Amino acid sequence: MPGSESDVPEAVPEVASEMPPAISWRHRDHTRGSLFISLLVLALPQFISSAAGSVTFQLADLTFLSRLGEAQLTAVVIVNQTLRQVVMMLMMGVAFGTQALISRAVGEGNGDRAEAIAGQALVLAGLLAICVGLTGWFFAEALFQLPGPDPAFVPYGVPYLRLVYLLNFGLMGSMIFNAVLWGAGDTTTPLFVHLVQSAIAILAEWVLMFGNLGAPALGVEGTALGIACGQIVAMSIGLTVLFRGGSRVHLRTRNLRPDPKLLKQILALSWPPAFQMIGGVLMTLTFIRLAGGFGEHVQAAYAIGLRLGFVVPMVCFPIATSCATLVGQALGAGDVARAWRSIGASLVVHGSLMLSFAVFTFFFRSEIIATFSDDPEVIAVGADYLLYTSLGFACWAFQFVFMRALQGAGDMLVPMVIGISAALFTIPLAIGLANHTDLGPSGIWIAQLANSVVTTVAFSLRIASRRWTEKRL
Repeated sequence: MPGSESDVPEAVPEVASEMPPAISWRHRDHTRGSLFISLLVLALPQFISSAAGSVTFQLADLTFLSRLGEAQLTAVVIVNQTLRQVVMMLMMGVAFGTQALISRAVGEGNGDRAEAIAGQALVLAGLLAICVGLTGWFFAEALFQLPGPDPAFVPYGVPYLRLVYLLNFGLMGSMIFNAVLWGAGDTTTPLFVHLVQSAIAILAEWVLMFGNLGAPALGVEGTALGIACGQIVAMSIGLTVLFRGGSRVHLRTRNLRPDPKLLKQILALSWPPAFQMIGGVLMTLTFIRLAGGFGEHVQAAYAIGLRLGFVVPMVCFPIATSCATLVGQALGAGDVARAWRSIGASLVVHGSLMLSFAVFTFFFRSEIIATFSDDPEVIAVGADYLLYTSLGFACWAFQFVFMRALQGAGDMLVPMVIGISAALFTIPLAIGLANHTDLGPSGIWIAQLANSVVTTVAFSLRIASRRWTEKRL
């Protein structure tokens, strides 16, 4: 029963050693013991999920799109990195708020509250899915014009955008499932679900994009349908796990009855990170418009480089996300010192990975771009973009850990102010450098690097202030 002694984290380690490794990982008590082991237990499944799932899918998706043509590829990337990102950021805000609340509840040993939070997060995701679907149905054409795409991209971008928005409910359901279990300290179950999701999405794209196995060749629309197939399957598996009691959070139908008070608490922690990340999306949207002013080749190079530039954080972000869980559970258990040590351990691991990727990207930037385009001009511009991006990775080594640690502690408002302020600083800087100096497109990349530096310094100062340790949820 929820709230019984078996639900309290301290009772689990007594039997954990008798379980198979994958199951014992799911039940580890992260409020005590070695932090590096806890970080490994939490981050390794997410790392495998990103490397074998997300990164593999991203590269396969990019390869499939490059076979369709440059216009199709660029149209899809523009949607994914701007308009689809807005939906992703809204949902990630809900996920971050949910994870923070559940990790704190688990740290306190309050199983009933964790289950109630999970149910209300699903309610909130369902309402958001309806709003996004209606927006995509009625306003897809107008929305696609916002990034200022080349007219040649419109026939591909609009139908792709419409389908992505209409079928977003699978994405939202699977993201809530991940957030609930991550907050509870179980990253192993989401790993297996995500691997299934990626495999199905890749297969479905291959079938629907090119008309394999007797299916119609749908092109970019097949991309959207393939992605949705994987997400809907993941959502279905996730809900089954939660409702059957096969996880640390056992969801029941009564948890789905709207609870205005709890919904308000989730929203209070969700909207700041959502707005913070949407500020980043608007910055990217501005950069795409600026890049388009220098010609189709520059916009195509930026689209490819932008997609590749997100692969590295997808691999390293699991460390930062694990740090959020460790910080939240430590504060829930009243152990502030352990929360500080969690940040230190995360920096050691995350920083090593990010700096390694920075060095690799710096020295092999031309070869990386050449993998996805044989146009010399696109390769030259894309390599210039990755030059500055590789330098930004050094900042991200600290920025991601600090940001997620603050959010894991429930300190959502200050990171939002930092993120939006940095975006407001970066956008006019990019416009000025790109349009009013001889730097051209490089001015955009320099402004992006400046944003990383400023944001990292601001997050560092907030961490040093210690005020995040005083947050009460």
